Amino acid sequence: MLHPAPTDRIDPGLARGTLEGVHEQTATKPAFIVLGLYNSDYQLHLLPVGEITAPVGKRILGTIRAEAKRVDIVRTGGKYVEPVIGRPRRVQGRIVETDTARNTITVDAAAPFVCRLTDHRQRASDFEPGQFVSFDVLSGSTFEQAST
Repeated sequence: MLHPAPTDRIDPGLARGTLEGVHEQTATKPAFIVLGLYNSDYQLHLLPVGEITAPVGKRILGTIRAEAKRVDIVRTGGKYVEPVIGRPRRVQGRIVETDTARNTITVDAAAPFVCRLTDHRQRASDFEPGQFVSFDVLSGSTFEQAST
């Protein structure tokens, strides 16, 4: 079921959604959470950073961090994360912030992603807010719950 997104303003780098599940580590997979995004069918599988205190099925607020491969400026298309269910592999959206000290860009896709640039030929200073970008994401995207 789709849930309407809250309309109160928050930091543009914070993602909000519903904690759909917490999965323990197995012999072949690390522990991960499932973050459901409002107004969508997205079920992002993210590695938890720190303690996740929100109960399953309830609202959660935090930061999604990812490592971006080569970032390309694009002119067409929409905001998305691929796949809809699973670990993020590709992200496309609009840059809302850059941090040259940390070499990160914050991209508003289906949710905001704080992305560290891994291509040594690219720097956060090469990009500016408002640009529409697309890139692949390395395995290991994380979620850190914001203190409430």
